[in-house]
Amino acid sequence: MSNPRGAGIASFVGTSIEWYDFYIYGTASALVFGRLFFPEASPAAGVMASFATFWVGFLARPLGGVIFGHLGDRIGRKGTLVATLLLMGVATTLVGVLPTYASVGVLAPILLATLRFVQGIAVGGEWGGAVLIAAEHAGPKRVFYAAFAQQGSPAGSILATGVFAVVSLLPEESFLSYGWRIPFLLSAVLVVIGLVIRLRVEESPEFVRMREQREVVKLPIAEVFRTAWPLVLLGIGASGVGIASAYFTNTFILSWATTDLGIAKSTMLNVLLVVSITQFVTQPIGAVLGQRMGAARYMLIAFGALIVCTPITFLMVGTGSPVLAAVGLGLSVVFSGSSYAALAGFLAEAFPARVRYTGISLAYQLCGALIGGTTPMIAQALLGATGTIWAVVVQYLVVILLTMACVIGLRRRSAARVAVEV
Repeated sequence: MSNPRGAGIASFVGTSIEWYDFYIYGTASALVFGRLFFPEASPAAGVMASFATFWVGFLARPLGGVIFGHLGDRIGRKGTLVATLLLMGVATTLVGVLPTYASVGVLAPILLATLRFVQGIAVGGEWGGAVLIAAEHAGPKRVFYAAFAQQGSPAGSILATGVFAVVSLLPEESFLSYGWRIPFLLSAVLVVIGLVIRLRVEESPEFVRMREQREVVKLPIAEVFRTAWPLVLLGIGASGVGIASAYFTNTFILSWATTDLGIAKSTMLNVLLVVSITQFVTQPIGAVLGQRMGAARYMLIAFGALIVCTPITFLMVGTGSPVLAAVGLGLSVVFSGSSYAALAGFLAEAFPARVRYTGISLAYQLCGALIGGTTPMIAQALLGATGTIWAVVVQYLVVILLTMACVIGLRRRSAARVAVEV
């Protein structure tokens, strides 16, 4: 697969599997891990502890970005993508065979957190490589084809939510005994499919050119901090909505709806499945419009609309009506998802090719650790401390405004860098 479309498809399939693995953990942390791995805590404390292990994966993501970013900028994009897919698949499958607290005591949550850490390292290296293998095959259509990697997020969410929706139909005792394990064990099958496709894709032509012209950097992380650290800082903020929005929806709102609002677990999973399908269908709008009008400009328009939609979304979910919850979340995800589609190409264009893998991985994964992974915990803490969902609404609005400011700043920095290079 040496053409842009083939590279885009390989990127999409691989990221879909990676995000499936990452999202099923988030779903399980909201529904089952608190009871099975932290049974001595109160229900609310158990959810918080479960969300804490969920965050561990985000803490590991910057490390994965550094490790695989170094390898991707030194030896190539393709090999790193094969390694990250294998690492994620092994870690996820092992979660499916973990003993619970009832069997081995405190060792169970320790093993759970360890495997979540490995998941984080894998996805931390995956995203940057997947974006670049598509974008660097695409030439001037970089924003459009980089979005193929972004499309893997809603696809992975559809797979994860759909599988959990099916196993949640089991009797409660069976679900807690073995049903929750099935989505994790399915990862082994999906990884084999992903590897077959990824092994067929050719190396990025931009990396091949750098290698032939001896432009490969010996220590990419040092070069990033020496020459591109402002881009990294702004990239962290610019990724805020793209990362946090999924965990407001798939993790915090899932927990809030199935506990405080009394919506049945299987019903809410079906709501989220509809929302994921909505994102999958509408997200390419951002790729098309971002390519035509500029990624940054389109993202800012989408964020403006999201500011208006956010209070409406939480009000509709707060009614406790599954139909209104689906409509409210669907409305929000149209704008958050389409801006996410444009984000990949926007970040890829912001960094010079010689440190691009390390640069975009650091920016995106540090955002995951600082903003994305903390989203459910902070939201749960705010809800518990204030007793009102409006505190969570304010949290989301702050994330949106921060993201807008950093997109503007990164666009200016990127334009200045290109002007100097020309």
